[in-house]
Amino acid sequence: MSQINHILQTQGGDILHAIGQHIGLSLISLLIAAVIAIPVAILLMHHDRWAKVMLQITSILQTIPSLALLGILIPIVGIGTVPSIIALVIYAVMPIFQNTYAGLTTIDPNLEEAATAFGLSRRMKLFRIELPLALPMIISGIRIATVMIIGTATLAALIGAGGLGTYILLGIETNNNALLIIGAVLSAILALVFGAAIDWLGKLSFKKAGIILMTLVVLIGGFAGYRKLANPQTTITVAGKLGSEPEILINMYKDLIEHDHPNIKVTTKANFGATSFLFKALQSGSVDIYPEFTGTVLESLVKGEKSASHDPAKTYQTAKTALKSQFQMAYLKPMKYQNGYDLAVTKQFAQKYHVKTISDLVAVEDKVHAGFDPDFHQQKDGYPGLSQAYGLKFASVKTMEPSIRYKAIANGKVNLVDGYTTDPEVQEYHLVVLKDDKAFFPPYQGAPLMTEKLLTAHPELRTTLNKLAGKVTTTDMQKMNYQVSVKHQKAATVARDYLRSHGLLD
Repeated sequence: MSQINHILQTQGGDILHAIGQHIGLSLISLLIAAVIAIPVAILLMHHDRWAKVMLQITSILQTIPSLALLGILIPIVGIGTVPSIIALVIYAVMPIFQNTYAGLTTIDPNLEEAATAFGLSRRMKLFRIELPLALPMIISGIRIATVMIIGTATLAALIGAGGLGTYILLGIETNNNALLIIGAVLSAILALVFGAAIDWLGKLSFKKAGIILMTLVVLIGGFAGYRKLANPQTTITVAGKLGSEPEILINMYKDLIEHDHPNIKVTTKANFGATSFLFKALQSGSVDIYPEFTGTVLESLVKGEKSASHDPAKTYQTAKTALKSQFQMAYLKPMKYQNGYDLAVTKQFAQKYHVKTISDLVAVEDKVHAGFDPDFHQQKDGYPGLSQAYGLKFASVKTMEPSIRYKAIANGKVNLVDGYTTDPEVQEYHLVVLKDDKAFFPPYQGAPLMTEKLLTAHPELRTTLNKLAGKVTTTDMQKMNYQVSVKHQKAATVARDYLRSHGLLD
């Protein structure tokens, strides 16, 4: 509870912003789904065959896993808010359509005949008899859709749409139960509040309920339009992957750009998602800049190019050339630190067996009980290649999730783990990182990645962002990650403090 209170106190503004994003996504998706489903149900209420076809289609769409649906949408509409809303609408259409259709088609036939006998037109009968009688069922469908939307909207964080899912994903990524609880509990509270509001809406007359819904549509649309018109500045979107480190870097980019160029407004999108999501977002124009690592470029993004050298400078040049020729991307100069793989042991283990390098493990390999990330345990640039290069064969190797392996070494369940050179847990648990004395692990230096088109339009960005070239040591980044991940300081504050202390900001 103390950790939750600390996060609420130090990140209250960010949490409110995430709640606002979640509400915005949910409301927009719900309104669009209602605007689609209710009229379609009205049109098909006297066409049973077509209504059944519609129900089958919406049922099939709802069975598609949400992650798969987002993956299908990304190549078509890009990444961010738009695919998230489309996916949420697809999931919400079925319950609204189903309940609306059921409400309209189960009205007492005697009432229908009486309305016809009194000479009511088709339109008058719909608005005065059928829709008011079907309203409880319609409201029930909207309530079901609302709960579904709010729950599914947490996945929007995976593709950079923000919302409370950001805290849930971060909690899972960093094994931080406080973040996980905050995201989950607030999502549940939103579902309860929205459900209560819809119940209240259902008690109103059909006319009043319609007016309120139309007012919401106008207000949301008007606010979105106002934001577009009220912000004539050039806006650049800088995004980062999941975790504290990318969030620190994108805030550094933001501060430097806005300091040097007051006419440019920078929007940051932290915890945007995985590498493939971000790169596609950059290609589609959903984001303008994001920090990427040289090794990742060669291993995952470009074709036919692999790091032939363990020299960081050569690896960067290879990555830069490949990005420009294959994707028309500009890759600016990298920072000093590397966020590559490493092996770490406890201080006690290092002192007892005089272990300082990975080669030193050969003499004590029968005493090593390792805990590895599943990817590291299988990849060529992980344990299989490492054991071959160094001639290692440990006493036991267990695979476990990244966030758990550090807990395991802290609790004495294992005595060696893989990790990344800038992980804050190295400082938190007082671990000793072993020197890769045979230079097995490829270089992973971070640098700003953007399109050539953006750099041509704003050549001043090169000079500004290159101020970070050769700066930020591995120790610097470890300390900053520790302040954000463990001490729960704001990434923006930590980034600004670094820039000021190193003379990069006034």
